[in-house]
Amino acid sequence: MKYLTADIIAEITNGKYVGEQSDRHIEIMGAARDNREVKPGNLFVCIRGTRVDGHSFANSAFEAGAVCCLAEIDIPDAKGPYVLVPSTLEAIKTIGGYYRSLFSIPVIGISGSVGKTTTKEMTAAVLGSKYSVLKTPENLNNELGVPLTLLSLNESHEAAVIEMGISDFGEMSRLAEMVKPDVCILTTIGHSHLETLGSPKGVLKAKSEVFDFMQATGTAILNGDDELLRNFEPGMDKILFGYEDHNDIRAENIVSAGTEKLSFDIVCESWRIEACISSYGLHLPMAALAAAAAGRLLGLSSDEILQGLSSYEPIDGRAKVTDTGYITLIDDCYNANPNSVKSALSSLSALSNRKVAILGDMLDLGEMSQQLHREIGEFAAGNGVDLLLCHGENAAFIYESFISSKGTFGKYFQKKEDLIAAIPEQIKKGDAVLVKASHSMSFDEFLPALNGLE
Repeated sequence: MKYLTADIIAEITNGKYVGEQSDRHIEIMGAARDNREVKPGNLFVCIRGTRVDGHSFANSAFEAGAVCCLAEIDIPDAKGPYVLVPSTLEAIKTIGGYYRSLFSIPVIGISGSVGKTTTKEMTAAVLGSKYSVLKTPENLNNELGVPLTLLSLNESHEAAVIEMGISDFGEMSRLAEMVKPDVCILTTIGHSHLETLGSPKGVLKAKSEVFDFMQATGTAILNGDDELLRNFEPGMDKILFGYEDHNDIRAENIVSAGTEKLSFDIVCESWRIEACISSYGLHLPMAALAAAAAGRLLGLSSDEILQGLSSYEPIDGRAKVTDTGYITLIDDCYNANPNSVKSALSSLSALSNRKVAILGDMLDLGEMSQQLHREIGEFAAGNGVDLLLCHGENAAFIYESFISSKGTFGKYFQKKEDLIAAIPEQIKKGDAVLVKASHSMSFDEFLPALNGLE
């Protein structure tokens, strides 16, 4: 039986148990950081944020069914037991790592500059055709989200797919120390978090910290079309995936049927399968290759891999396509960096509709920011974008470069509300409209106006 109790938590974190002695050994199942998400049996983690202090919601969490809290300060009139620690964030990482060590199931870690979430969803879908799989929910891929995910493991799970997102050196080490993946997929090394990582080589250095926490018997699944990853030696077996002939597993005969379907062959030395994904985006075959490689490692048959791929569904904010009845809306506004924006524009260019891109700032690009934004404008013009609408301080460089590169038509808006107001005038019936920017730009605020066009 894999379980936690307040007593165990106090012991492994060097914390202080506060509460009735009879509650020390109550079994804890799962964890939550938001009292509105608490389930019976949970550990509630009191996190001090910039605007909200989780300690204020401890008793609400108890009322919702939490059986213990993790806290940094005493909880007045606590309605249940809690463990006092100097830092709840550090403690939850310790707890997550300890709990993961109780399980001997295969764990697949996923990281990279672009496509982490898509690859995570695709890999979980593939493995899910044979196994009971735990996967990272939503975007819980950081130093708080990862241990919360690990604490969702239970004895029914036969595999886990854990997304690991970083923005600085050392973060991957802290994540990988908890996750200890048996297999690691790196999707690509690109221009992300350059403010802290400096260059793509810095990105590779930070991402590859994961291999220091893997067994020599582990396997690295790497994008072989990415020069940095192709030449990288992780110190263990590696499988290269991609479109180029040198890869161990590759995609051929890619055919896109608008936004409805993407078909392609998955090929390796000993087998070939004809795959079909009922979704949109030229980035999908790469994710499928990584997922198929993981599936083969874990003993899946070709039919099971195909079954898993056919069950894949995109999640909101990641190239999710909606036919509103007036336009084809491509909601890709969860996040953005130069690699992902170019990929999104390439997918848009393959459509037959009038192509509209609503683009905003790509953040954390450091000294290269202006240049990289200008490259996006040039790329958009060269890939047939018919209408470019931009908002954001750095997005002004996208617009300027688009116009100077003889883009068809573009417009820049200093205020978000002005762009929203212009949508009925600028967007025409039948358009394919891509919305993409870094997460903190909140470009999801454009979606209601776009969905409401008629």
